[in-house]
Amino acid sequence: MVKSRRVQVLLILVVLSFLLIHFLPCSNNAHMEGKPSPVHILILSSWRSGSSFTGQIFSQHPSVFYLMEPAWHVWVKMYQNSAKVLHMAVRDLVRSVFLCDMSVFDAYMSSQKKKSDLFQWETSRALCSPPACDSFSRSDIITAGNCKTICGKYPFSKVEEACKTYSHVAIKEVRFFDLKVLYPLLTDPSLNLKIIHLVRDPRAVFRSRENTMAELKRDSNIVVGSQKTKGEMGPYNTMQVICKSHVEIYKAGSQAAPSFLKDRYLLVRYEDIVRDPLARAAQMYRFAELHFTPELQKWVHNITHGKGHGAQAFDIGSRDALRVSQAWRKTIPFQKIEKVQNVCKDAMDLLGYRLVQSEEEQKNMSLDLLFAQNSS
Repeated sequence: MVKSRRVQVLLILVVLSFLLIHFLPCSNNAHMEGKPSPVHILILSSWRSGSSFTGQIFSQHPSVFYLMEPAWHVWVKMYQNSAKVLHMAVRDLVRSVFLCDMSVFDAYMSSQKKKSDLFQWETSRALCSPPACDSFSRSDIITAGNCKTICGKYPFSKVEEACKTYSHVAIKEVRFFDLKVLYPLLTDPSLNLKIIHLVRDPRAVFRSRENTMAELKRDSNIVVGSQKTKGEMGPYNTMQVICKSHVEIYKAGSQAAPSFLKDRYLLVRYEDIVRDPLARAAQMYRFAELHFTPELQKWVHNITHGKGHGAQAFDIGSRDALRVSQAWRKTIPFQKIEKVQNVCKDAMDLLGYRLVQSEEEQKNMSLDLLFAQNSS
C-alpha cells in the first residue's frame, strides 16, 4: 500500500514537472508575444530644416518618448573630429537611447548629471510628465517654457525610467550624413526602426542658417572643417555638403533601397508640411503607427497658423508657418540664391525644388509654381 502511494506521488511529480517545463514557458512566451514591440522613429534631417517643429509633432503625442538631438553631446565632447569620424559614436548613442539605456550618456556628461543637463530636455513632453515630472499629465500639451521652469530638478535616472514606459521612442537628429551608417540599426532584431527623412528648400535653409550663424559655428566646423567655413564661400561649402548628403540618403532610402528598408523610409518635405499640416502630420503618424487624436489635430493647426516669425533657433512656438517658410524669397539677394542653387542643384532637382532664374522671378513666382514639382 505504501509502495503504491509512493508510485502515485512520483507519477504526480513527473506530471507536474512536465507541465512546468512545457506549459509555463509557453504561457510566458504568449504573454511576451502579446505585448507589441516598441516602435523606434528617427527623424533624420539637417539644421534649420523645420526638424524641431517636426520633432514636436511626435513629442506631443502621449504614446511617444522623444529626445531632440541627443548626439549633440557627442559632438560637443569630441568636436576635434569630423562628422564622418563621429558617425559611429553617434549611431551607438542613438541605438542605446532607442533601447532606453541612458548609461550611454556617462561617456559624455558629468557623473553628477541631472535630467536638466540633457540637451534641450524641456522640448520632450515625456520628460515633462510622469514619471519624469509630476507637475503635468501625460496627455497634456506641454510647452518647453513651462516645463523648463517646473521640471528641471528631477534626477537623470528619470530619463531611463520614463523611456521604458512608452510604446514609441522618437529621436530627432541632424548629425547623420549617410543612410548606410544606419543599416546596422535597421537590421538589428532588437529595434523596430522607421526613418522619416525631412528635407527643406536649400534656399530657405541657407537664409535660416545666416540668421543663426553663431549658434551653428561649431557644427559647421565639424561638417566641413574650420578652414572651409571661412571666407565668402564658407556658408556655401557647408550647404554643398548638406545637400549632397540629402541626395545620397534619398537615393539609398528609395531608389536603390535594400529589402530591409521596405516600408521603413519616408521622405517628407517641410514645405509640404506647412502647406497642409494636418494631412502631413496624419501621414507621418500612420507611418509611425500612431493615432492622430483630436487634441493633437487642434494643436498642429494652431501652431502652424499663428502670427510668430520663428526667428529664434529651436523656437517652436505658434507661427504663420507657410509665410515663414517662404521668407527667403523676400530677404536674400538673388546673387546668393544663384550660389545656393549652384552648389545644391542636384538636391533641388531630385527633391523637387524649382530653380529661379532671375530676381523678378524669385519675388513674384507663385507658391504653387515654385513647388510644382514638389506636389504629391
